[in-house]
Amino acid sequence: MTDHHQSTQGEPRVALVTCTELRDLDPDDRLVLAPLARHGVTAEPAVWDDPAVDWAGYDLAVLRSPWDYALRRDEFVAWAATVPTLANPADVVRWNTDKRYLAELSAAGVPTVPTSWVAPGESWQPPADSGEYVIKPAVSAGSQDTGRYDLADPEHRELAVAHVRRLSAAGRVTMVQPYLRAVDSAGETALLFLAGPDGLAFSHAIRKGPMLTGPDLGVEGLYKPEEISARTATEEQLAVAEKTLAAVPSGAERLLYARVDLIPGADGTPVLVELELTEPSLFLGHADGAPERLATAIRTHLTRRP
Repeated sequence: MTDHHQSTQGEPRVALVTCTELRDLDPDDRLVLAPLARHGVTAEPAVWDDPAVDWAGYDLAVLRSPWDYALRRDEFVAWAATVPTLANPADVVRWNTDKRYLAELSAAGVPTVPTSWVAPGESWQPPADSGEYVIKPAVSAGSQDTGRYDLADPEHRELAVAHVRRLSAAGRVTMVQPYLRAVDSAGETALLFLAGPDGLAFSHAIRKGPMLTGPDLGVEGLYKPEEISARTATEEQLAVAEKTLAAVPSGAERLLYARVDLIPGADGTPVLVELELTEPSLFLGHADGAPERLATAIRTHLTRRP
């Protein structure tokens, strides 16, 4: 059994927070272990809902792959509030694990995908137009419970209504967004930011291929497989990302990491799909030096803690 009690001397200890299905960490996250060791940091995986873990015994607990929380968000948020050294902090976890934060960011002037919200118990009918729409829960991870519907197809219209009804019956808030077709060719761009001496700094970007091919048919495992490749961020994308981070409640300077996911809007300019501050894949294996930069960010974060 792992000793979860902090020693009073020696290297700082860091928990890389994961879930039972990935108790040895996601392969991408394992890339940071060797750089952390070179920085004199002892890091180990720890399952977020394992009652045997003494979270107070760590100098820092870094959220990485607790990807089974979506159907237990209340439990997850309550757990986060008990971890004294959590990164990102518990109030950020509460805010960021419900995608209704997009409405706040939009109100702050961040260009976002237009989104309507359907609360449990509310009736919903598809828009009268014949465009394509994405339906997903406001609390989700790994593209679970997410579907794309062509409203020109009567069967898709029925399936879209059934999807919203299914989420509503489960007590979940539903998001409805127009499908932005530019993603089929341009893909999605994720911009990764990591903590530095002066706050978050841009690290790298990746391209994620289009993932939604039709109605929700369920996902095997914790997440839908992704097609990832390296990408060079444009000045326009970086500007939207910086504007997004500037709108984070209580400031982004407290964050260890952030991922800003963008796709081209109807006029080709980038719009925000999601701001990932809780448990984003960081795609360390797709950028030279990224594992070392994350290790440096963790070491920097450790020096900031009281």
